[in-house]
Amino acid sequence: MDNQLLQDAQTQVTDLLVNKLNKSISFHTLQHTQEVVAAAEKLSHTQDLSEEDRLALITAAWFHDTGYTTGIAKDHETASIQLAAEFLAAHQVSPEFTAKVIGCINATRMPQHPSSPIEEMICDADLFHLGTPEFREKSKLLRQEIREFGGYDMSKKEWRQNNIAFLESHHYFTPFAQSKLQPVKEKFLQELKEKKEEEMKPEKAEKKKEPKEKKDKGSSADQLAILEAKAKKDKANQTERGISTVFRIMAQNQNNLSQMADSKANILISVNAIILSIVVSSLYTKLRDNPNLLIPLVVLVTVCVAAIVFAILATRPNVVHGKFTEDDIRTKKTNLLFFGNFFRMGLTDYSWAMQEMLADKDYLYSSIVKDNYFLGVVLAKKYSFLRIAYNIFMYGLILAILAFALAFAMPSETY
Repeated sequence: MDNQLLQDAQTQVTDLLVNKLNKSISFHTLQHTQEVVAAAEKLSHTQDLSEEDRLALITAAWFHDTGYTTGIAKDHETASIQLAAEFLAAHQVSPEFTAKVIGCINATRMPQHPSSPIEEMICDADLFHLGTPEFREKSKLLRQEIREFGGYDMSKKEWRQNNIAFLESHHYFTPFAQSKLQPVKEKFLQELKEKKEEEMKPEKAEKKKEPKEKKDKGSSADQLAILEAKAKKDKANQTERGISTVFRIMAQNQNNLSQMADSKANILISVNAIILSIVVSSLYTKLRDNPNLLIPLVVLVTVCVAAIVFAILATRPNVVHGKFTEDDIRTKKTNLLFFGNFFRMGLTDYSWAMQEMLADKDYLYSSIVKDNYFLGVVLAKKYSFLRIAYNIFMYGLILAILAFALAFAMPSETY
């Protein structure tokens, strides 16, 4: 039962973190959970635990970060507890065991306040990486997650300061972690402090070099001008990021719509191909004995073939000439973001043209606009053919069924 419970927990958590976790989460992933489980198992063997306590510890380690699958980082422990409680209720474990698992997950909240040996173990397992060589890599992943998932971009200086404050306030609870991990963590803390001091030295030297005259009104005016220039630059950067985001979202949406159209067309082709194969293999042989089935059969075959043709037209690729001239690049006529405009060109010519486009912001933005526009034109054509194909299939199928009904209702001689 113990092994089955852990196996089921691993299966459910793996499915959650693989299929439901936001792709912008780079630290609190399945790999992090697996590492916490491994650390919890390691710590469980350093002390004398009952089998039930060890089982509760490992189960909690599997579920402790599943709350991130709800798409919210803040108070994710509450969602993790709910998912774990539902899992345990389905396995009909005792209320005491459930309470231990919930207590362990709850103990991982920051700041950590464990109240039992297994809660201390899961706290140390959750932050095991602070005292290992993987600290630097994990720190980068966490910063990336905060930027991409949390929407807050910290500077290196700010991130270093936060790490120093966190490492100074953190302490391990278990004897193993205090003896093996704490010294390594202290080493990383000292490195961060030394880097901070090195950064502050140039700032102090710069302040000493500033002449006292800069404190007059003229200096204030210069500083104001610098601040205004910086504000304009920041605003321009924000505008560019906003433009990039808009273009990226548009491209993603159009790509998704194109995939949907192709998928719908493939479904229509498959369905009609199956109907045609059944008609040819079954109904065609019965025409001698039932000539009144000829017209319904012709209607059904015509409908299927027409639907397949328009579905194929919706997915049929269209490639243009694939060449451009130097004059096209100089006059900004060619969109280099579409492969159909350059696939016949040599690498040297294409590389030169791309450098010209990337060096000219107006040319680059106009190319992106053209690319989005022509993608939209192609999409409209796809969906137009697809709509015709579905209309033919829908109304034609109704007509064919009515024709078959009349054929079966009317005698062969009077048909």
